[in-house]
Amino acid sequence: MANARDIQLDALRAIAVTMVLYSHFFAAGGSSFWGHIGVRLFFVLSGFLITRLLLEARAAAAFETGPALRSFYIRRALRIFPPYFAVLGFVWLVDLEQARGSLVWHALYLSNFWYALRNDWTPWVLCHFWSLSIEEQFYLAWPLVVLLAPRRRFEAICIGVIALSLAYRFYWPVTATPALARDLLPPASMDALASGALLACWRSRGAGLPQWMRLGWPAFAAAFLLIEWFVPAPPDPTLEWARWLLLQVLPLVPLIVIVAACSRGLGGTLGRLAELPPLLALGRISYGVYLYHPILLSLAVKSQPWIPLNVSQQGPGRFLVASTATIVVASISWMVFERPLNSLKRHFPYVRRAQAGHAGWFARPVGSPDGRTPSLDLPRTDARP
Repeated sequence: MANARDIQLDALRAIAVTMVLYSHFFAAGGSSFWGHIGVRLFFVLSGFLITRLLLEARAAAAFETGPALRSFYIRRALRIFPPYFAVLGFVWLVDLEQARGSLVWHALYLSNFWYALRNDWTPWVLCHFWSLSIEEQFYLAWPLVVLLAPRRRFEAICIGVIALSLAYRFYWPVTATPALARDLLPPASMDALASGALLACWRSRGAGLPQWMRLGWPAFAAAFLLIEWFVPAPPDPTLEWARWLLLQVLPLVPLIVIVAACSRGLGGTLGRLAELPPLLALGRISYGVYLYHPILLSLAVKSQPWIPLNVSQQGPGRFLVASTATIVVASISWMVFERPLNSLKRHFPYVRRAQAGHAGWFARPVGSPDGRTPSLDLPRTDARP
């Protein structure tokens, strides 16, 4: 529903995409710390929102699997494809950073496999597409699970997916190499996506977070920060793998708790901060911000002779110029391009309006303005993990 609980999720989007911008434009040495957390937050949000929406549709009296699936894929295409393929078209037209040769992979949402197979971040200007590919692969498969699996088994399925993803973390010691595949192949991100889905499952049956999660999340967050900030990467490969494993897993519980709190609506000072108009505005355009930001960075670096600030290196100059340019372009894209197309989603409700005389909540189409189910304007993730 388009109420306080989902308004504050826009604030989380804004925070997540700001972490990405900071990581790519400001952080010394291009540190991936904040960008990585931003990506993981986006994944948890995605899993939660997509699953909640589909479970609400499934619970409607007039629910039909075929029309719900068709509407889901059409609505996702309307939201995601136009700006995505506009970026690919621009990159092809100017052959930005010599990226033209890999465009077929990106067009097929196989960017994560492109980079994993080559174990290299070339072309860098499209490397953030790895996470968009993960999202699209998730969108293709997960609705089938949510809408077709036995409802009583769904929670166990979520837990099973999380367990399999955690087991995949042993990819590194088994193969004896820290290749990009350990981070970019789909299993590496399914724990975050399925964690969000598990939260939606709990909500659908009126359950709250488990007590161990409510009470223990500060310990998980503190352990993560201590390891990240104070435990240097050890030279021993086994110890380095263990450190990396903890940095992947420990943030999940705090991120779930944060999404759960904002989805219910924070009160007090935190709630007011989470509903500041600039923050919400940035959250609304966060998909475009994420999508366009490396493109604008590349163009800014090429324009360095005409820019008085240093945009060729990480730092405040790059952050100010590239972030401003990205937000301006994303805002224009949202107003003149994305929002008009997004409005077409009203023609594809998840549950069709019932016949006249069957009034009530279930007579409103789920996923439409009348049904007031949240739109899933999902930005996606970090450009580099």
